[in-house]
Amino acid sequence: MTAPVRRPGRWRPVRRIAVLGLLLLLLTSLPWVWTTVAAYGHVHAVDEAPVADVVIVLGTAVTEDGRRPGIRLAGRLETAAELVRQQRARVVLVSGDGHGASGDETAAMTAHLTEQLGVDPQRIVADPYGLDTYDSCRRAREVYGVERALIVTQSYHLSRAVTLCRQLGVDADGVPARCTGCGTGLLVEKSVRDYFASGKAAWDTIRNRPAAVDSPAHPGVTDALTD
Repeated sequence: MTAPVRRPGRWRPVRRIAVLGLLLLLLTSLPWVWTTVAAYGHVHAVDEAPVADVVIVLGTAVTEDGRRPGIRLAGRLETAAELVRQQRARVVLVSGDGHGASGDETAAMTAHLTEQLGVDPQRIVADPYGLDTYDSCRRAREVYGVERALIVTQSYHLSRAVTLCRQLGVDADGVPARCTGCGTGLLVEKSVRDYFASGKAAWDTIRNRPAAVDSPAHPGVTDALTD
């Protein structure tokens, strides 16, 4: 009697692909988990934020004419101004790309804080070489001498920002910024982008990447605090 011939299961390749996909998802999720866990306990609402000398506002796109902050950036600036009004911070460090594709982020941020939100210009310091979140945090510590700060950005970005700053020597707590006018689609898009950006954040931290622009120590924050 002839023994039955076993045929390869038709679902075996599918199972292998599913397992590989699951492993890939796990690997890509680890950096996001790291930033989320590391920031746990260091994120606060405006009215519950701890006191710090400095609030760092992270830059993002300005309007098409390059003169005004976009809706996300305006929300960050409004939140920072509220922290100053509540005396939870004394100096605002605006950190962004001074030569960005949409315009000079730090100039637009400074103008909005002073002209629209009533922040004393002597309490504002601009870092035009905060080219990304990692650079903003690293330069805040190494160039501007910031050791303790509040970080303001939208909630989808906040855990990564807080984690990077803390890894780079800034005792940071995060405050989620307003985002009036931000639609659901935009928030989902930015959340997905930030999920994948966590991988770059982890890699930059592991290899101790230097900031893109090397600058000497700047006394701006110290001077603003002593005025």
